[in-house]
Amino acid sequence: MELLEERIKKDGVVLPGDVLKVNSFLNHQIDPQLMMTLGQEFARLFKDAGVTRVLTAEASGIAPGIMAAYCLGVPMVFARKKKPSTVTDEVYTAEVFSYTKQVTNTISVEAKFLDANDRILVIDDFLANGEAAKGLISLAEQAGAEVVGVGVVVEKAFQGGHDWLVNHGYHLEALASIKEFADGQVIFN
Repeated sequence: MELLEERIKKDGVVLPGDVLKVNSFLNHQIDPQLMMTLGQEFARLFKDAGVTRVLTAEASGIAPGIMAAYCLGVPMVFARKKKPSTVTDEVYTAEVFSYTKQVTNTISVEAKFLDANDRILVIDDFLANGEAAKGLISLAEQAGAEVVGVGVVVEKAFQGGHDWLVNHGYHLEALASIKEFADGQVIFN
């Protein structure tokens, strides 16, 4: 998606350890017009998948996830990284290792928000090693739901997440696919 690639070139910062900082429009400050455009593109890409719910993880997946859900006309559910004290019903949980933060979180969704009749579209901000996507897929599977697609705003195709998802039969769409970082620059596929 050319618009997104241009925004990454303009405002993204490549940090040591193959980390791309995009906090001026996606991870800290949100550009709502850009998020709506991303949501429209996800809706276009998955329009024939019969999506009944969008599933994402807090916090950075929420903005693109809600816009995709809005454009598809379905609810969005987000997995929490900390279980609130107000949640007393059954929950689905999964362990997710964060490449950027180098920590493992237990993500959870209340069971009443996912069920076996759902056709889930997983949306996330980044795909690197695929840990967040795997965790979200696990939550959907625990509910007996079908994952009909995975949409990511940015993928680092040189890491293992892309191959894992494709090799496991998931319909993956990345709006920006990074081939590599070279001399502090982003090189797209």
